[in-house]
Amino acid sequence: MTKIWMIAGTAALLTGLAGLTAAQMKAEPVPGLLPYEDTARVARGEALYEQNCASCHGTDLAGEPDWRERDAAGYLPAPPHDETGHTWHHPDEMLVEIVTRGTEAMVGGDYRSNMMGFGETMTEDQILDVLAYIKSTWPAEVVEIHNDINARAAAFED
Repeated sequence: MTKIWMIAGTAALLTGLAGLTAAQMKAEPVPGLLPYEDTARVARGEALYEQNCASCHGTDLAGEPDWRERDAAGYLPAPPHDETGHTWHHPDEMLVEIVTRGTEAMVGGDYRSNMMGFGETMTEDQILDVLAYIKSTWPAEVVEIHNDINARAAAFED
């Protein structure tokens, strides 16, 4: 009888997980905590950010000066990841793709960007950790807006 309950429980758990995307399952490693509330995840993300992102986007997440204006070669400087930038305007799934593949690969066409893809050097979990760190620095109202953007993007996919 115990085996039947274990099998039924496992089946129920798997059925519940089937509705989640891989990113959603990885984004909540601590039950009940959102990634940007998970201090271990945020700390890992901060270290990865310093190692992989800060040289362009700044240790304070402020980006490069005049980030909205193309330089002489036609490239946009690195944007800020703090609340003054546009990172929070994009759903997490898109941000993961940009970091994984690079901006040029995402946008296509003649778009020019220095933002390389990190898919060969960082795992998806590591990228999600970096995003958790970035989001942990935003004011509550920006987090709320970003959460709404994620919810709308998820609803659109359904």
